[in-house]
Amino acid sequence: MQNEVVECWHVMQPDMRLGYGDDREVEIGRWYAMTGYYRPVMCEHGMHGSLRLLDALNYGRSSLVARVEIRGEIEHGSDKLVGRERRVLWVIDADRILHEFACDIAEDALRNAGVEDSRCWNAITTKRRWLDGNATDDELASAWSAARSAAWSAAQASAWDAAWDAAQASAWDAAWDAAWDAARASAWASAWDAINADLEQRVYQAHQTLGTCV
Repeated sequence: MQNEVVECWHVMQPDMRLGYGDDREVEIGRWYAMTGYYRPVMCEHGMHGSLRLLDALNYGRSSLVARVEIRGEIEHGSDKLVGRERRVLWVIDADRILHEFACDIAEDALRNAGVEDSRCWNAITTKRRWLDGNATDDELASAWSAARSAAWSAAQASAWDAAWDAAQASAWDAAWDAAWDAARASAWASAWDAINADLEQRVYQAHQTLGTCV
């Protein structure tokens, strides 16, 4: 356990309330302390966050991306940390950012792997049309299904997988899954860090332009 203040990432609940039975509504800039326990314990109780945004997405279930500070008896894990208190510095709805990121990452993976299967490329094209309101949910689902079939026929090749991951309707799942498969398709550790840095830069730029936006 370390007594420190760490700036990191956290994905908020869709209603901007604390989760896991703690229904307090979160206000920007206010510290919230864990309740009911003696000390924070990883994956059990406490205020969690991740040093990398991609890692935070893996634990979140919304597109509300927050930059937070965590303090008090901090325990560090491989992809997250936990402490006694957390406050939100700023938060944005990154739904569009995550969708576009997933598409870009998947296209890079297909291009680098030399994939020409039209089902994979069409899944990403349809996803971009869907984002602009020019494709229906059914069309997106159909394109996703076709890309999934292409991935299976290619023995689950990672670049193929990234394409149908990107075509998911859920932004946070699409972004994390596409990034995971794109990283597997290349040098794993260095690719993961580079992909994460790309996503974080996009979110920072959006925050600088829009400020806190939920």
